[in-house]
Amino acid sequence: MLETRDLTIRFGGHVAVNAVSCAFAPGTLTAIVGPNGAGKTTYFNLISGQLPASAGTVALNGRDLSGLGVSARTRAGLGRAFQLTNLFPNLSVLENVRLAVQATRAGPHRRGLNLWSIWSDHAALTRRADEILEAVAMRDKEHATVASLPHGDQRKLEVALLMALEPQVFMFDEPTAGMSHDEAPVILNLIRALKQDRSKTILLVEHKMDVVRELADRIIVLHNGTLVADGDPAEVIASKVVQEAYLGVSSADPGSDPAPKGPPP
Repeated sequence: MLETRDLTIRFGGHVAVNAVSCAFAPGTLTAIVGPNGAGKTTYFNLISGQLPASAGTVALNGRDLSGLGVSARTRAGLGRAFQLTNLFPNLSVLENVRLAVQATRAGPHRRGLNLWSIWSDHAALTRRADEILEAVAMRDKEHATVASLPHGDQRKLEVALLMALEPQVFMFDEPTAGMSHDEAPVILNLIRALKQDRSKTILLVEHKMDVVRELADRIIVLHNGTLVADGDPAEVIASKVVQEAYLGVSSADPGSDPAPKGPPP
């Protein structure tokens, strides 16, 4: 469904993503891991169109998206959670989701807004918005203003907006970052539910290896912008390159327990 070929970006003399070629199939969740500065989020930005590539291509269902911006790629079927859009803080939860549903139903070829059509479709749009809020367990907060929501609920709402856009590819960049221990499972449960739709492709950047082990069907590893490992989660996590580059285990000490790198003593 989604493929990058020799995807590259340079900032001056620095190559942040170096000729990454990878294909992502429907019905799979691929975790993208690597140490800080490995190029994970930059790779996401190249796929979603937030950064222009220096070289290489991004294709979805055989269609080259490389020359398209963020909005056009979203309409084509790429959905980026948490950096996809800004919430409307003074509108209600329901109004935020209904606007996203309305944008999806309008379609890419609609010219302007037909106010009579919007009004006649109001009930249908609201029903669909309610279905999505039910799925993310926010029906009880549909009339609350977004500005009044705690951080965890705002993150849930961002997932709801993504679902409203009905993408073919869901992209999550550290979805539980900044969430409390009690809030994080809610987002992870939403991702688990999305995995049940085998027609969708899910990409996940995540540094929490327990989350990666549980959710991922496949892991790819970036290091210094280069793809260095790709495969079954257990095999990739146990591989020498990941132990050294990501978990901080020296090849001279193969019996050491994997542990994140820390500052020198």
